[in-house]
Amino acid sequence: MYLKKIVLAVSAIGLVICGIFAYKVYGAFFTPNTIFNNEQAFVFIPSDADFEEVKTTLTPLLDDIDSFAAAAERRGYSSNIKGGKYVIKKGMNNYEIINAIRSKNITIKLAFNNQETINDLAGRIASQIEADSVSLLEAFNDSDFLKKNGFDGNSKLAMYIPNSYDFYWNTSAETFRAKMLKEYHRFWNEKRLEKAKVLNLTPIEVSTLASVVHKETAKVDERPRVAGVYLNRLRDGILLQADPTVIYALKLHTGDFNQVIKRVLYRDLELDSPYNTYKYGGLPPGPIAMPDITAIDAVLNSEKHGYYYFVANVENFGYHKFAKTLSQHNRNKEQYIRWINSKKISR
Repeated sequence: MYLKKIVLAVSAIGLVICGIFAYKVYGAFFTPNTIFNNEQAFVFIPSDADFEEVKTTLTPLLDDIDSFAAAAERRGYSSNIKGGKYVIKKGMNNYEIINAIRSKNITIKLAFNNQETINDLAGRIASQIEADSVSLLEAFNDSDFLKKNGFDGNSKLAMYIPNSYDFYWNTSAETFRAKMLKEYHRFWNEKRLEKAKVLNLTPIEVSTLASVVHKETAKVDERPRVAGVYLNRLRDGILLQADPTVIYALKLHTGDFNQVIKRVLYRDLELDSPYNTYKYGGLPPGPIAMPDITAIDAVLNSEKHGYYYFVANVENFGYHKFAKTLSQHNRNKEQYIRWINSKKISR
């Protein structure tokens, strides 16, 4: 009888201990453990993060970081960390939080527009994904990659088509580059390639001309007409004489791409650079900036006309006056020079 009581007592104590243990386990896994007020919070975990770094990142968001750490240890997360961008929702428990940061890496909407240089592109991308600008520049300038895929140091900017793309935040520089090459080939579909062929231009040459068109006018509706002018000149072997190419040549010559040049001077036209289309015939060696899609399509769908010249229209700012003859162009140009002199724009 006495032995029976001891067995019952021990069993009761065991049940209590099991109950306490179960309660603690339940609490560690299933009690809500967030303290932020928003409906959700984003967590960025670097690819090389250790568990201490994860805890440091999560501490401002969680009510009890120790219970999270204990749960993460039990579930093996602390030794199997995955980099990425994750969402933690208000009221999540440790079980849900661990599931979220273990296997629910979400994409970001990465976007870039018409960047001036490859350095600008690297900076723009680095501000949106984990890869830094140094690793991105190394990937962008990789001569073996460029040669293998038909680009060089002058044309490499043409590979990046401005748009919005889905990426994981923890994307490496090489992965970003690989996807951009795939997007480049997707953009240059059979229809666009055929249009380029009709113009007797390669896709890179189209992008090069588009970069000039893009710089000449911000008016999307005017770009096909501007493109038509340059295509007329190319067809007839006339120098492009495009001011934006001279400005690019000046920036390249000085190494200062931040300078603002509002007026091209006659002495600038003497600069010996393959980008100076007042001295050298045909297209520049590569894009003078990153053209957007509207500029590329403006070249591929250029307006058919007899214009060979254009100059800024001071009566309709942002647009240009077009001319078929040099005498007509010179009259239009005189009006523009009077205006620019009146504004005392010397550079």
